[in-house]
Amino acid sequence: MRPNHSVMMQRVRLGGARLLLSLLMLTLCACSEKVNLQTALNDADANDIVMLLNRHGIDSQKRSGKEGATITVNDTDISRATEVMQAAGLPKRSLAQLGEVFKKEGMISTPLEERVRYIHGLSQELEYTLQQFDSVITARVHVVLPERVAPGEPIQPSSAAVFIKHRLPFDEDMILPRVRNLVASSIPGLSGEDGRSKVSVVLMPTEEVITKLEWTQLGPFQVTTGSAAGLRSLLTGLLVLGVIGLLLVTVLLVLRHKKVAAWVAQRFPKKAGFILGHQV
Repeated sequence: MRPNHSVMMQRVRLGGARLLLSLLMLTLCACSEKVNLQTALNDADANDIVMLLNRHGIDSQKRSGKEGATITVNDTDISRATEVMQAAGLPKRSLAQLGEVFKKEGMISTPLEERVRYIHGLSQELEYTLQQFDSVITARVHVVLPERVAPGEPIQPSSAAVFIKHRLPFDEDMILPRVRNLVASSIPGLSGEDGRSKVSVVLMPTEEVITKLEWTQLGPFQVTTGSAAGLRSLLTGLLVLGVIGLLLVTVLLVLRHKKVAAWVAQRFPKKAGFILGHQV
């Protein structure tokens, strides 16, 4: 049984279209791969990270799930994105409120447990408040409450140590007195001028990371170094697709002639049967 000429042409077109589509999908997948930058984030931190990365020219996407939000970036941008996030103090450290710290987990709490919970909750509340100051990236507060070390010994006075990481510019003359007043007024035993003198503040300035894009020449295109590999893969894939498409068009044009199609079917019966999907 001779293969029908129109059926042969239809099968060739269908096979060629499938091959081109498969190669195109492989090319697009090879251009860039998305990787997880941060997982299990709250919506506020996720939105801040996406806004920060976009401001630095880094393409990022946010996906929400049951365990929180996930930020994805291109695999070539992972180093730059991490550097930018660290300089901005993101994601922010999770701070517990006093209500969460004093949540009862047992029938009876010992005095030591209550004291530790109180100090921890007080420190967390102060850290959250200090982070509301302009230019403050992160803050840590260590509180020491009055305590008698041994019977008969004098009671150790209250004190506090504050660490602030901030962006520049930062007006120390204006902000430092406010920080000391805020901390001293929030901790028992630190009121007055003597109390403010027992609040030590350490400032750590950090400069905002300015990401410098490195450019490279790829043929007639000038692209960033991180995008060069993806663009090269895309152009190579398109070139391969163009060559295959040209070959398929050539085959279709040749097979349009019935004498050529009959000669191919007679000369290569097994291959013709493969194209038709049945044995000739």
